[in-house]
Formats: sequence, structure tokens, C-alpha cells
Amino acid sequence: MDFNFSEEQLAVSEAATGLFSGLVDPERVGVVEETDDRIDRALWQALADADLLGLAVPESEGGAGQGLMELCLLLEAQGNAVAPVPLWATLVLGALPIAHFGSEAQQARWLPGVVSGDVILTAALTGSAASPTSSPAVRAMPQGDGWVLDGTELAVPQAHLAARIVVPARTEGGGVLLALVDPAAPGVSLERALTTNREVHPHLHLAGVAVVAEEVLVGADVGRSTLDFLSVAATIALCALQVGVCEAALTRTAAYLNGRHQFGRPLSTFQGTMLRAADAAIDIEAMRVTWQNAAWRFDSGRDAADAAWAAKWQAAERGQRTVHATQHLHGGMGADITYPIHRYFLWGKQIELLLGGPSAQLARLGADIAERALADAEAEG
Repeated sequence: MDFNFSEEQLAVSEAATGLFSGLVDPERVGVVEETDDRIDRALWQALADADLLGLAVPESEGGAGQGLMELCLLLEAQGNAVAPVPLWATLVLGALPIAHFGSEAQQARWLPGVVSGDVILTAALTGSAASPTSSPAVRAMPQGDGWVLDGTELAVPQAHLAARIVVPARTEGGGVLLALVDPAAPGVSLERALTTNREVHPHLHLAGVAVVAEEVLVGADVGRSTLDFLSVAATIALCALQVGVCEAALTRTAAYLNGRHQFGRPLSTFQGTMLRAADAAIDIEAMRVTWQNAAWRFDSGRDAADAAWAAKWQAAERGQRTVHATQHLHGGMGADITYPIHRYFLWGKQIELLLGGPSAQLARLGADIAERALADAEAEG
């Protein structure tokens, strides 16, 4: 079996890495973090001009028609630069479900704008991710040909920038639908909230929000499987982003240890620092192989849920361990928020907890194993 990336995938990785390394530096990121929107719009447009925002958009809508693996390679490059742009929100949470499940009209309305950089999208997944039964926090009641939504979804990534928010909602019959909600619609309000890594993830409040049939992405009959699809894709993409963050943090730490001297020797020659850095390198490779396995399963049409939860456990557990190590190995410099390494620590902690931390992933895996064991026992008799 060939585990190498294809030429197209290598081209995506190289193009993304080159663009981020050429346009992003700590000073520029610091400036963006002082703005209200927390988005580098020039970088966002550069990504569009490089045809990177349309990687997983169908060719019929101006995209490249590629898959989650290519999106993950782009996100890994973003993590290397801790670049303040809403790639995960727009391309994975928003554009991916529209590309797979949206009507022709919905795809034509939103996806070309994603490709050009004119449209930002997101999804509200916090409620279902926190629920033991993956039940959305928002309620949906039928009204004519459409629905009325009520409830609150916490920490919706970059919702203040989004043209539409993919909102899962539970129905009285136990179904789940996904709606494209306009943040400016009557009854919708956004409560500004800042995350650990200084992004804006507003809380979304819905009070009697009417959603017409044309804005329903997926109906209640198949919405549960669609929500599972979206949750798995979003989880895998976070793992790739975490690898990029941790890899760059370790690279910066190695350079720092080689340049700092104590007792006439570089810090990198001391056994304690070497072992700590080596452990971090092992952790990163474990994270990398698990997200790549999960993305391959996803793109090839295989069941990727357990692989995604396992990858997220690795990214959460090993990721936080890695950013702690790189921060610690910087000594006093690690506490200086004008020095770049602290930003990787903040991003690593944020990604660790998004869509559930290590304990939540182990609980999901355990529940799946128990469910399969019970089904096997019942089948045997």
C-alpha cells in the first residue's frame, strides 16, 4: 500500500506553506489580534487568489473538487503560522456540508462566494458535541413549509463574520434538521465571546427565528446522519490544525535551545531538554498519523467516526502536552506574551477543548465499543 501523498496533495501543502510563511509573521498576527473582527482580510483574499479556499468546493461551483485530506493539509499549514483566518469555520463547518448536501440553488448561492473569498460561513456544533446523545441545543418547531428555531448555541466560530450559520436543531419527533441561519435575521442575536487563542466565537441566541424551506440544508428525516458527517469532518480537521500548531512550536523551541547557552554549552545539548523535545516530536507524529488515517477513511467512504475520536484524543492529550513542553523549555521567555511561543500554547489549548477534550473522546470511543459488544451479544443469541 502506498502511503505517500499524491502530486496534487503535495502541491496543496507546498502552496499553503509558502503562502503562510510569506505573508504571516508574529508582528502581523499581533496587529490582527488587536482588531474587533480578528481576521487578516488581506491574507484571506490571498488564499482566495491562490485558489486555496475552493479546495473542497465542487468544480461546477468554481472549486477544485478535492476532499477533506486536502483541506486538512491547508489547515496544518495554517496551524504552523497560527494565522488568524476562519478556514476551519468556512471551509469545513460551512462549505463542506453545503457541497455534500445542499440543493443546487444553495450551492450556487454560497459556494462561489467561498471560492472568491467574499463569503464566510460557520456552524454551531458546541451543543451537539457536548451532548452524550449528540443532541443539538436548538429546538425546531414546524411552521408551514418551514421551521421556527429557539435556543442558544455557545461559542460559534467566527459567527460575527458569517453570511450563514449551519445550525442543527432537534425536532419533537426526535429528528434533527440543519438550517442555514442568517445572523442578521429577526430573532437572531450574537453575544461577543473571546476564546483562549483570541478568536471571536460569539454565543448564538435564537428566539422564534423563522426558517423558510429554501434555507433548510437537510430535513429532519436524514439530518442525524448529516450532523454525524459534519461532526466527524470537523473533528478530523481540528486534529490536522493541532499538528501544524505543535510542529511549529517545536521547531521554534529547537531553534531557541540551539541559540541559548548555559555553562558554555547550548541548551539543546542537555539531556533533560533533549528528552523533552524528543517526547514532543513523538507526540506530534502520533497525532499526524491518526488524523491522516481518519481523513483517508473519511474521503474513501469508510466509517471514520472511531478514527476521528481516536485522532482527537491524540490531538487533545498529546497536543496539550507538546505545547506545555515547548512553553516550559523556553523558561522565562515563555511567559513573555510579546514573544511568539505563547501564541502556540494558546492555540494548542483552544484546539484541545474544541468539540470535546480527551475525556469526551474516550467516552465516545467507549460508548461505541460497548454498543458494538451489546449488538454482537444480541446477535449471538
